[in-house]
This record gives sequence, structure tokens and C-alpha cells, in this order.
Amino acid sequence: MLLVTSRESKRWVIPKGNPMGKVQPHVAAALEAEEEAGVRGAVCPLPLGSYRYRKRRKTGASLMLDVDVYPLSVAEELSDWKEASERTRRWFTLADAANAVEEEDLADLIRSFNAAEFNSATRRQSLLSAALEKSKVGPMFAWFQKLLPATGNFFELFEAHAESVCAASQALSRLFNDGSARADHIREIGEREHDADNIIRETLGTVRRTFLTPFDRGSITSLISAMDDAIDEMQAAANAVDLYGFTEFEPEMRDMVGIIVDSGRLLAEALPLLRDVGRNAARLHELTERLVRMEGHADELHRAGLKVAFQRFGSDPAGAMQFTVRREIYKHLERIVDAFEDVANEIDSIVIDHA
Repeated sequence: MLLVTSRESKRWVIPKGNPMGKVQPHVAAALEAEEEAGVRGAVCPLPLGSYRYRKRRKTGASLMLDVDVYPLSVAEELSDWKEASERTRRWFTLADAANAVEEEDLADLIRSFNAAEFNSATRRQSLLSAALEKSKVGPMFAWFQKLLPATGNFFELFEAHAESVCAASQALSRLFNDGSARADHIREIGEREHDADNIIRETLGTVRRTFLTPFDRGSITSLISAMDDAIDEMQAAANAVDLYGFTEFEPEMRDMVGIIVDSGRLLAEALPLLRDVGRNAARLHELTERLVRMEGHADELHRAGLKVAFQRFGSDPAGAMQFTVRREIYKHLERIVDAFEDVANEIDSIVIDHA
């Protein structure tokens, strides 16, 4: 997480500012992040939460202010920015960031953000091996592992697929927010989708070969399929942008992509928690609840974007193709978020069955 120093007291804070008239709050937050911290990226239009702090005015008054916090996925760090001479910026681990800020509410919010902790997709360690290692059972008992039916490496596969989904969502964000290197972003999305295809094929094959599975076989295939639907639609959106040479990305489109990036982050956190559903049930419910809420907001953005596009092009026969192209891109963006909601529902089902 990136923090900056305040201009006067030089304490560690997050970029923030006052409402900007008719500018939407999350857009204003992104502008403040660029001015104060020199970073750009996809911002999610739904706040993570809020905190309260006391600000001293030039009048001498010290007033309590409420701050809504929006997640921004940094895609670019500027070498020079508006307040570069007045502030220092630094990347922290979440734990260190929470300890660095003074506001207790903000520290709690930072801790709740959590980090995506992935195991290497190349590591193949069975659940029993991990249990033996943690319990310090000696090697004399290790032979017993060979007598048990295989349990598969489903958690590693889930997490590897989540890595592909997250990387594709980041590339999609760069495509919709960066006017340069379009071909590179489109190519990366395709490569990530290909990686995900290999993972889902291995997962389905492992389901067939495995005697003991951590969850119901139907739950495993439904979960990985829903995840794969999300990245498939990311590639479909990128292909539509490439096919039509589309460059006029509208605010509603960028906001939907911001939701997609944050959904990928939540997915990356949720999948490792499935290794211990009982202990992590409460956190999993929090994550899936936010995914569902973001899907509802994305539906509103979808309708608003189509309405604007229709008002702009719908009454003009010459503009019918422009409207059609926008409708197709919105359709793919909506399906991506719908797929994330499906993932949330699958995770909730697993929690209900196993917590």
C-alpha cells in the first residue's frame, strides 16, 4: 500500500481532498492520488469504507471530518507530479501501513484490506505433507501418506487461476485507461486467458483422477468454471475493442473496469482462505458480500452507460454502429462482473456446506 506524508506535520497519510463539485467522489479521489502521490490507475467506484479524523483549519478551528476511501490499483508511478516537492511517498506492507498512520479507524480499514497471498503455482505439496510439517511428525510416519488415496492439488490450482484472473483484469484496466501500447495489453489478456485454460483443464482432469476431494466435485467444477467465465469475458471485451478499433472509453466503462479490478483483488484474497473454511468463514462472507454489492453497482453503470450512448447515437441512423459497438463492449463488461458474482455464490455455497 502506498502512503504519502502530509505537507505540514510530515506524518504518514493517504491521499485525500475535498469534494470537487460535480465530479464523482471516486474520480476526485483518483485525481487527488495523482496530485499528492503521483500515481494513476483504475479506481473502484465503491468505497472500501470510511474513517474519521480531526483537521485543523486556517481559521484555527479543529474539526472532525469523515473520509470515504476508494481502492485504486496503481498502474503508473509518475517521476514528477504536482506535490512532489512537498511530500514523500513510500510503499508499505499492510501491517506496516496500519502502524504508520495515526488514525485508528484508518489503521483498522487498512488491516481489513488484506493482502493477496499466493502460493507458487509450481509448488506441489499435498495437504497431508503440509499437516505433517506443521505438526512436526517425524519421517517414520511419512510412509503412511503413500497408502492414502490422492487428494489432488485443488487449492494450488484455484490460486493459480486467480493469479491469471487478477493479471488479466490489470491488463484490461491498462487497455481502458492507457492510450498507448494497446496491442500489448490485448495480447497479455489473451495470454492470461490461455494460462487459465490450461489450469481449468488440469483441474477438471484432477477431479476425474482424485479419490478424495476437499469439497464436493460439483462445487469444485462450478467454482473454477465461474472463475474461467470471468477471464473468458475479459478476452471477449479486449477482442471487441481490437476488432472495432475502439478508443472512446467512457466514464461508465472505466468505472466498470475499476469494479472488475477490485473484484479480482477480492477473489485473490478469498481463494487461499478456502484452505480452512471453518476458521475463515466470516472473512469469506465479507468478501463475497462486497462482490455481490459491486455487481449491483455495475448493473447501474451498465444501464447509465447505455442510456448515454443511446441518447448520443440512437436517434441518428448514421450513429447506429457507434451505439452497437458500445452496447457490445458494455455487454462483455457486465458479464465479467456477473461471473465474479457467480464465483461469490459458489464460495458462499462451500462455506455453508463446510463451515
